[in-house]
Amino acid sequence: MAYTIGQAARLLGVSPDTARRWADAGRVATHRDESGRRLIDGKDLAAFSVELAKGGSGEEDTSYTSVRNAFPGIVTAIKLGDVAAQVEIQAGPHRLVSLLTREAVEELGLEVGMEATARVKSTNVHIDRV
Repeated sequence: MAYTIGQAARLLGVSPDTARRWADAGRVATHRDESGRRLIDGKDLAAFSVELAKGGSGEEDTSYTSVRNAFPGIVTAIKLGDVAAQVEIQAGPHRLVSLLTREAVEELGLEVGMEATARVKSTNVHIDRV
C-alpha cells in the first residue's frame, strides 16, 4: 500500500506542504507511480510516523483534535497471539494501542502501513479499517 503526499500529510497531522518538504529533504522516501504522482510506501510512512512522534517535527506545535473520539492514522505494529492481538496506530502525534481478538485483526485485513481509525470510548479503543 502506498500513500500520496496529501494522504500522508493527513495521517501525520501536518499540511501537504510540510509533508512535501520532508520528502524533498529525504526524511521519508518517495517514488513515482505511472501517472507521475509521488507516493510513500505504507511501511516507510509507518516507520517515519513513529520516528516523528518520538523526535517531534521541528516545526511549531499545533493542536490535534478528534471529532467524536475518532483518531485516523496508520497501523505501525501488529502483534498476533493465538487468540488475542495488539494493534498500534500512530495518529499524528498520538500512539494508540488496542487489544482485540486475532480473528478481528484477520477479518479487518489489518497490516502495518495501512490506514485505519482508532475509535475511543471510555477505556476501549476500537479499530475501523478505512
